[in-house]
Amino acid sequence: MFLAVRNSRESVMTERRLAPLNALTTLTRRPARVERLVPAPTSSVPAPRSRVVDNAVYSDGRRVATPASAEESREELAHGEGRLVWLGLYRPEPQELGGLAELFDLPELAVEDAIQAHQRPKFERYGDTLFVVLKAARYLDATEEVEFGELHLFLGADFAITVRHSESPDLSRVRRRLESEPALLAKGSEAVLYAILDAVVDGYSPVVAGLANDIDEIETQVFGGDPGVSRRIYELSQEVLEFQRAAAPLTGILAAITAGFDKYGVDEELRSYLRDVADHVTQVNERVEAFRLQLRDILTVNATLVAQRQNEEIRELTEASIAQGEEVKKISAWAAILFAPTLVGTVYGMNFDDMPELHWAWGYPLALLLMVGVSLTLYLVFKRRDWI
Repeated sequence: MFLAVRNSRESVMTERRLAPLNALTTLTRRPARVERLVPAPTSSVPAPRSRVVDNAVYSDGRRVATPASAEESREELAHGEGRLVWLGLYRPEPQELGGLAELFDLPELAVEDAIQAHQRPKFERYGDTLFVVLKAARYLDATEEVEFGELHLFLGADFAITVRHSESPDLSRVRRRLESEPALLAKGSEAVLYAILDAVVDGYSPVVAGLANDIDEIETQVFGGDPGVSRRIYELSQEVLEFQRAAAPLTGILAAITAGFDKYGVDEELRSYLRDVADHVTQVNERVEAFRLQLRDILTVNATLVAQRQNEEIRELTEASIAQGEEVKKISAWAAILFAPTLVGTVYGMNFDDMPELHWAWGYPLALLLMVGVSLTLYLVFKRRDWI
């Protein structure tokens, strides 16, 4: 669709640039072999294991060879027109990517991005080669979390190189689908790009369903007064934002691909397929944006409910404090009333002869009258002030 067709495989093989990429020179160059007079000692260190998951050569959409190495795949392209090499790698070593960069003339900057990973989804053109970064996602039911994976694609006129840095997406399923539809795979690396985009976007559907279910559970927790719901709202909001960062750039990527339909003569069937993928991406982005707004509203409602519960608790505490104050006032008032006769009785209960009115006939009635009078006066004062 967007890849220029080379004049002939043989001329490409002879004219292809053999110099390695500057940034990867030390990774891919090997020292010249030198004949030894004595055999070299056998090393106990095992050779690095290849990270190539699958390596196939297709002609007219059908697998015609499964080379053992990338070099053999490169050589297979010279055996016929319309051939396509599809190399699938899983977390390759820098040396391995460096070797592929030499064989297929991959752009240096794109290879560096593929080595470092941790890239945002993007679509870049380097001459006849496209470099695409995609973010796959899958929902983990056991932990109710979203796991994100990174996928890099190098696409040329006669090759498709996929580099996975995570378990998802499962590109073996994509390969089996295309191999079961030779007419689609015969359209070249454009078909590989479409099938991978379709698989990544289809993988978003279970994630959307899982997030929707989590939000429903959170709403129940919010109105149920669960104290741990605030933390779950925050964590889910972070997952939704991460999901949005993965899905939103696909709109621009598909728009850039669509813009090149006419210029690069994209097959009409592939155009309709890619438009369908773009529609699905739009739906996913709309749902994700709705999730983000919904979680923001839920967080606001939760904060309001928490504030209301706190206000209710404060009101109850205030009422209890007021009730305790009323009880304290009553106790204090009665204590003061009882204190007056106790004081008089205590004074006149002292064993002294020289005390006023001690030997007076009306002293006892006067003391009683004094105690009653003081107590009644205090009672009236406290009653007037609503202490009793």
